[in-house]
Amino acid sequence: MIDRIKTLFERQAFGVCAWWAQKLNVKTEQVRLSFIYLSFVTAGLHVVPYLIMAFILHHKERIKQPLRRRSTVWEL
Repeated sequence: MIDRIKTLFERQAFGVCAWWAQKLNVKTEQVRLSFIYLSFVTAGLHVVPYLIMAFILHHKERIKQPLRRRSTVWEL
């Protein structure tokens, strides 16, 4: 039951914490806890950078290669 909830949360949380944990070589739980503790300290102001990071992670392939040639007109 706990694993199912954890998996659901990981899919809904955009993967930002998992990405940071992979880059920093720490456990994902530590990154999530730091975001939770940070929300108490900053009164939730870190939500905006979190959403910006989620947007960048979701569109990182388009950001990395903006001038890549497309094979057809219909490919976005």
